[in-house]
Parts: sequence; C-alpha cells; structure tokens
Amino acid sequence: MSPTSRRRAALAHPRPEEIDLFDVLHALADPTRMTIVHTLRTEPERPCGTFPVDVAPSTLSHHFKVLREAGLIHQREEANRRLTALRGAELDERFPGLLDAVLAAYDHSPRAR
Repeated sequence: MSPTSRRRAALAHPRPEEIDLFDVLHALADPTRMTIVHTLRTEPERPCGTFPVDVAPSTLSHHFKVLREAGLIHQREEANRRLTALRGAELDERFPGLLDAVLAAYDHSPRAR
C-alpha cells in the first residue's frame, strides 16, 4: 500500500454519557493538558501542531489521546491535518460547572503563568 493511499485509523471519542469524572480529572491533572484545554477554551478549534506547549510531537500526540479518551476534546481529520476542539457543552451537561471551576483555578495558579 502506498503512503498516499493509507488512511489513519478512526479516532475514538466516548459518548457524553460514557465520560467518567475520574478520567476527566486525571486528564486535567497534567500541566501540558491543562494548557491545551485552556487554549481551546478561547478558540473553538485549532490544528494540533499549533498549541503553545514545548513537547515533542509524539508526546503531544499522547496528551491529545488522553484528553480525547477522557472525553475532553474532539478531533477530526481535514485533508492532511487534525483539528482539535473542546467538548465544553457536552462536559457542562455531564458535569455542570466542573470545567469552569478547574479552569478558574488554573488561571489563578502559578503554573498558568
């Protein structure tokens, strides 16, 4: 199979009712993942390689996987790039106020600076 005819595997996203609070909290416990979520809070969708984090591409992919599998983000393919969006409305429906509270705490944390 030629490289141009290969397709990436479909990305798995949990349904809103499958999102687990402890998975969400675990995903948000990492400073790099918090930076990603914080960035997405102000931008509706962003290409994967454009986040303000200083990690290797493979490490960034790992962080996206943790966030995606926890239900915090949604990713989609568009041509040769992957776009990432925060699942804010779904998270707010499942856990009202949680994301706002965590992000407010992050904004007042020395790690956010």
